[in-house]
Amino acid sequence: MSHDKLVMMANQIGRFFAPQAAMNPVDGIADHLKKFWDPRMRAQIFAHLENGGEGLDPLVREAVLRLYEENKQKQAAKL
Repeated sequence: MSHDKLVMMANQIGRFFAPQAAMNPVDGIADHLKKFWDPRMRAQIFAHLENGGEGLDPLVREAVLRLYEENKQKQAAKL
């Protein structure tokens, strides 16, 4: 899937969670990406983030960064 498509999808998720008063939108975005995105899609958005993350809305960038860091910690723990 193209990076543009992933960014668009992630930003749509972000626009859904941004106005939610009952939860932190970053938590909601990260949880959604973790539960519903295929690991390959997450890997692609992580690669996009590593290359600057162009086009990601601020809350989405924060959520993707959180998942990226969690993923790196899990990888390091396996070693």
